[in-house]
Amino acid sequence: MSAVPRPPLRRDAIIDEARALISRDGLDALTLRALGNRFGVSAPALYAHFTDKEDLLRAVAERQFDDLMARYVEIDAAADPDRPLDRVRAQCRNYVRMAREDPELFRVMFLFPPDFGGLAAVPEASELPAATKAFRMATGALEDAIAVGDLEADDPLVVALSVWAGVHGVANICLLGLGLDAEGEEALVTEVTDRI
Repeated sequence: MSAVPRPPLRRDAIIDEARALISRDGLDALTLRALGNRFGVSAPALYAHFTDKEDLLRAVAERQFDDLMARYVEIDAAADPDRPLDRVRAQCRNYVRMAREDPELFRVMFLFPPDFGGLAAVPEASELPAATKAFRMATGALEDAIAVGDLEADDPLVVALSVWAGVHGVANICLLGLGLDAEGEEALVTEVTDRI
């Protein structure tokens, strides 16, 4: 009696399974051996699709940033072009919401930095293109706010990095398990973005 043939491994399926494992068991639980077991293969079989665990984590992070950018695109489509600060606030709220929805996958996003356009040095080969694209989308909203006079700033990149630092801090505070309700979270996001 012959064994039932196993369907071929697909890169997308491996990424999906890695995301599910991280989401359920935490980032530290992800090993290539554990992931291979989920597919009934040895860890080396995954090397046909990923060079190593870091390569797999980059793919997971790319997928998370793709999800964040999809949210930003929806915000942009619904935004009043005369009120770009509303767009900035909506992006910040969605950023925090994404962190709260899946803290472990949120952690993966920041294993690899964006390119800050020369504002800060990023270690060679560590830049994540999707992170850079998301950062540029957020910077675009701030550039629009500067253009209409809602913000006074010489360098939108400095403003973008400042807003990101503040909102990333809010996201991490929300992940501490302090029991902050949605209204408190909203107030904190608004306070931080308005202060910056």
